[in-house]
Amino acid sequence: MLAQADAVTSWLSGLRPSAWRQPSALPGWTVLELAEHVATVLRAVPTTLGRTTTGRPVPVAGYLARYAAAAEEIRDREVAAAADRSPAEVLAGLYAGRAAAAAAPPPTARAVLAARGPISPADYLVTRVIELVVHADDLTRSVPDREPVELDRGALRLACQALGDVLAERAPGRSVELRVPPYAAVQAVTGPRHTRGNPPAVVETDPVTWLRLATGRLPWADAVQAGAVRASGKRTDLTPWLPLLSSGPRSSEG
Repeated sequence: MLAQADAVTSWLSGLRPSAWRQPSALPGWTVLELAEHVATVLRAVPTTLGRTTTGRPVPVAGYLARYAAAAEEIRDREVAAAADRSPAEVLAGLYAGRAAAAAAPPPTARAVLAARGPISPADYLVTRVIELVVHADDLTRSVPDREPVELDRGALRLACQALGDVLAERAPGRSVELRVPPYAAVQAVTGPRHTRGNPPAVVETDPVTWLRLATGRLPWADAVQAGAVRASGKRTDLTPWLPLLSSGPRSSEG
């Protein structure tokens, strides 16, 4: 988490002044507002880790499922927070948030009360890694004429593995193997299972494409058409379960 935060702040520190106010790759957000959101993510870490609860912790999949309902509220909050802030102030907030997250004491509680409900401290930190990696890529897509934000290998691996596990929980089964080399491989989707050798169906893609598919940044059909996804066998259309930041499976019609 901290390594990815460092990569984001380093990239933003070299951003030309005019780029901060331009629209980001996320509809309704500017680059500055997106940076403010990353600062909010970091600032919340020590507070959340210190807020213990006796509530039953939800898994990562259940926690991420609550994002969609809060998306508009989150955007409105960050837009309001960034309204009167300069790029320098937002950047200072990022550095302060990173320092606060780094200083947080190791959690010992079974569950903490995060913004979307009770969750184990370890799983909460996984969701923070996902946020930082995904928004690092959002920033890259927002300023395409500049070098991309570095994606820390450890953070990228953790995010890919966690989102692969969410798919396996949302679509339990062993008829399709999702491969995201070199970081993740999970089996999912009900249907014929294999006992040895290759599974009946394989979906393979690269880590960044998987992040974009899982979070709704890239439609499945577009990724397949562009050759970023290689699928063989039956049941390899993952559209019913994407994006993963939703309440669960849906039909391919919507």
